[in-house]
Amino acid sequence: MTTSAQDSNLYQLLLSHYGDQAIVERQFVRLEVPVSTLKPAGQEVSRLELAQALNMLLFEQLLQQVASGRDYVDDAERDGVKICFDHGAVRTVRRGRDSGFPDGETLFTKVLLPLGYQQSGTYPLARIKMTGRVYTHADDAENIAQFFVSELHPEQFSPQFQQTVEAVLASSRNPLSDEVLALLAQLEAQGKLALDQAKRLLPAMLACFARHHDLPTVAQYETLKAESAEMAWISTEGNAFNHATDRVGDVVATAERQRQLGRPIKDQVEVSRNGRVRQTAFRAVKVDYQMQGDDGQPVAMTVPGSFYEFISRDHYLDEAGQRKLDLSFDSGNAQGIFKMTAAVPAGDEAGSVC
Repeated sequence: MTTSAQDSNLYQLLLSHYGDQAIVERQFVRLEVPVSTLKPAGQEVSRLELAQALNMLLFEQLLQQVASGRDYVDDAERDGVKICFDHGAVRTVRRGRDSGFPDGETLFTKVLLPLGYQQSGTYPLARIKMTGRVYTHADDAENIAQFFVSELHPEQFSPQFQQTVEAVLASSRNPLSDEVLALLAQLEAQGKLALDQAKRLLPAMLACFARHHDLPTVAQYETLKAESAEMAWISTEGNAFNHATDRVGDVVATAERQRQLGRPIKDQVEVSRNGRVRQTAFRAVKVDYQMQGDDGQPVAMTVPGSFYEFISRDHYLDEAGQRKLDLSFDSGNAQGIFKMTAAVPAGDEAGSVC
């Protein structure tokens, strides 16, 4: 028998975070919620339920930052169409030293692995001196949103760039307290937590997806941007969601509809090398900050923020003749999507989307 949303652990987790039934119920209206995550409310919460709760919070958090995505989802809600959350992306930095802070993607593996995610692909991003790694949920790979974690390698840049990275990240604050790490260790060992423990862990995991260091100065930002638009983005946005992706049936038709509505979508739909994955995206929002200038006075700066993406995935037959959804990514596509958050004139973005 299918458990209703209101009678599920997932509902209780979200309610504990928002404290408002109307907000929680709206999330269930807007998003496709996998049946596998709707278990009867009880005193224990599985890693799968916690993973879905985190994903729903992250999706909503991104919508609050990206107006084009929010408008699109509002349209879908009005038309009675649910959003299928395909994947989210974050950016990290591999510092390669003991900084007293989870290094590079480790901040996220400390969260994702206990939640039941496993690494399902590695994508060298040599052109932008990064490595991308995909994490897929072991308990429901096709229906639980994946994570694309990209890691920048400062040692491949100039000495001045490396020094600036260290200066900017020197103020980093670790969001993973000893209590949170203990709860994650228990979750990883047992695959579940008591409901009250899960309610405490959920906001702590959400807090990992943010900027954990102080804003750069104008000079630092310009130094980073001169060699890496990606590191410049990290310097202002940190580990926030870079983008969230809606899995749609026909990305070409979706893109054309958004174009007709006058929304800032890419000029073309990109197709993966195997032809089974088609992607496009709204252009990144602009974010305003006050950064410190050379004279110590605040300077208004407008920089790229996050964005909302669309993807269509085809099914295929694997070697055993089983029908599967193509959940793969593509290194060329992955490097192309980073241009969505580069500080370039509208229409100059190239490449595909991951």
